[in-house]
Amino acid sequence: MTQDELKTLVGQAVLQYVTPGEIVGVGTGSTVNKFIEALATMKGQIIGAVSSSEASTARLKAAGIAVFDCNEVEELSVYIDGADEIDAHGYMIKGGGAALTREKIVAAQSRRFVCIADASKRVRTLGAFPLPVEVIPMAAHRIMRQFVALGGTPTLRLQDGKPLVTDNGQHILDVVGLQITDPLGFESMVNQWPGVVTVGVFAHQRAQVCLLGTDEGVKTLHFE
Repeated sequence: MTQDELKTLVGQAVLQYVTPGEIVGVGTGSTVNKFIEALATMKGQIIGAVSSSEASTARLKAAGIAVFDCNEVEELSVYIDGADEIDAHGYMIKGGGAALTREKIVAAQSRRFVCIADASKRVRTLGAFPLPVEVIPMAAHRIMRQFVALGGTPTLRLQDGKPLVTDNGQHILDVVGLQITDPLGFESMVNQWPGVVTVGVFAHQRAQVCLLGTDEGVKTLHFE
């Protein structure tokens, strides 16, 4: 199966975690886009969604699904999102789509995080995928120096030759060369650096379940 077919497979399989009559948390990215397509088939059964990005919000609305602001909803039963990497504990690297801050906010508001991914995203140790870090622009170069001191190589993410601007009006650094053996400790440390909005390690908001698309079908991993 192609990667696109695997994404479609898990996007449909994750509908089993959507409870009728509730509001569902929806992430961002190519795999989530497949989930939104599948979610449209049961739009009459749910109240609506809380979205982690402007892009997902537009897709949800186009599918006829109501989108609520985080502040309008007390708690979500489930948040469904993809990952750039996921390890054996449900710890993830996220942010390839530049929505990491809002993704982490919606994840924190949800009782359960269900990750949908293809088998290529499963890793032993986080860090092969460039680590996204959303930063306040005035702090970017100092934060880059701090990553260099840790052995990483940071670059400023560009779009059309200019620094990419997130939905929050900030910039993204992508850091290669790190092996993140203590995701919880690493996330806590980097989030303390002045100027960091969010680091793309999701350890405190890890996945409890992962639906992994494989050539043999959808494999369910439990981390609870």
